[in-house]
Amino acid sequence: DPPPPPLPKKQLQRAESLPEPGSSQRCPSDPEPRAGCILYSIPSPQLRNEEGAPPRDRPSCGPKRPLTKSQSLGEPLARSSPQKAPSPSLKELTFGTADGELGQLLESPTGICGVILGCQEAALARLSAHMQEELVGPEERQQLLEAELAGKRWAALDVLDPRPCCQSGDAWYFRVGFTFEHSQLQFAAKVPKPCCSSLGVQSSLGTHCSIQRLLGRFTDRLPRELVLPGIPGKHSQGPSGEEPACPTTRPVLQVLLCAEVPQQTLADFVKGSHVLHRTSPGHYERLGCLLLLQLCMGLEHLRGQNVAQGDLCPENLLLVQCPCPPQSQQGQKEPLGLSLPRLLISSFFKVQEKQRPCSSSQEWDWTQGLAAPSPPAGAELNVGRLIYQILHVDISLENILGFRSKKLPEIPSLSIYSAGLKRLATLLLHRDPQQRVSIEQARGILQVLLWGPRQELFARSRKSLALLRSWLEVKRALLLLRFAENSAAARASPGLEEWLCCQYFQGVTEHTLYQVTQVLYT
Repeated sequence: DPPPPPLPKKQLQRAESLPEPGSSQRCPSDPEPRAGCILYSIPSPQLRNEEGAPPRDRPSCGPKRPLTKSQSLGEPLARSSPQKAPSPSLKELTFGTADGELGQLLESPTGICGVILGCQEAALARLSAHMQEELVGPEERQQLLEAELAGKRWAALDVLDPRPCCQSGDAWYFRVGFTFEHSQLQFAAKVPKPCCSSLGVQSSLGTHCSIQRLLGRFTDRLPRELVLPGIPGKHSQGPSGEEPACPTTRPVLQVLLCAEVPQQTLADFVKGSHVLHRTSPGHYERLGCLLLLQLCMGLEHLRGQNVAQGDLCPENLLLVQCPCPPQSQQGQKEPLGLSLPRLLISSFFKVQEKQRPCSSSQEWDWTQGLAAPSPPAGAELNVGRLIYQILHVDISLENILGFRSKKLPEIPSLSIYSAGLKRLATLLLHRDPQQRVSIEQARGILQVLLWGPRQELFARSRKSLALLRSWLEVKRALLLLRFAENSAAARASPGLEEWLCCQYFQGVTEHTLYQVTQVLYT
């Protein structure tokens, strides 16, 4: 038989780039490859031998391999296109990050400026999370404590003081102790007053720095040693001096075990701070801004849970002393009344409920006279009224409703915060509900009052997004430097005010600042 015709020679095409994913998986019958690829190109075979099999040197249908100048046809594809290691996340960067990984970031489109700004935001987020854990405690430990307290009653608790440590508008609070993991813990036993229970709502609110945390609950007979107004006990005496009432006369009450031990209510704080307001108005009004900020943050959290505050009055807002500094700093005590306490909301109800529990103060709406408004409207009005009460300015229901005067009471200008608080109160108590600022906007205004930008920033340059963005970037850098300097100098550990400041600079944007300053400084 005559020999078969010679096979066609292999041809190489010069290319400029690698093929698109999937383009190398071609069969001989497929169209010609895309221009610009170095492919192992095989013409479609037209001849077969007598047995019908393809020639022995002719490759079958399969993937075509890209080539490089130093690569032979038989080498695998993986070697010709090595994959770069993924760039590290900005959240994972530390001072010890390898230079090779840093080099990848420095080549990114954002450049070195974007890398630095991203690292600052990530650092603020880490600091904020650490400070929050210091304030409220680790979540895992709280869950273990809740499991340990399940089913416990008065008999398992140590009553540390027979008299209430705090009395709010809807409950009495007693300091109790409990041994947990070989240490004595202190928390509060909350005994609700009649018609003032919100136990079912409070147990499902999640953890928040401005919301009272529930560790457990039980129903039990009140111990004889506890002193409650109107309820005879061990320390009570009858008309002839003898101890009345046998233990069986003590009532059976529901009790909540709360993580925080309140020291006083906001009403007690305001009542006892007249002298401080007069002698140190700047410091006192800054404290007022920080307390109102905590309240607004708590109200935002409640709305996210479809829950509203109960009776939002100073008597139902609790103040809790923040954790003590480390032993090396305990000698650096702040003067009495100057430290910032945590503010806790302790009265709740579901939004769809028609009536609120144990309301001792009225809520109102300009357009409905004495009719109670819906919960979203009531919060703004009550916060506006609280501003006047914290600043020791008497404001009655008639003043707010405008029956006697269309003007709200004047707030004296005693510090750099007075004008801003007056502006915020006016916006919260606006006669037109559509013109009132929301709780979220009120929170933004309070943050600007506390940490800027102040109005003098716009005296030299016209307000713009670029200016606000630059201000924000510089302030974030300076805040981190201050934390570093305080740590190196072994000063007091970051506390509640530092955490609130971190929360602000961690989440705010130049667009939010533009809107808030537009409302505040107009």
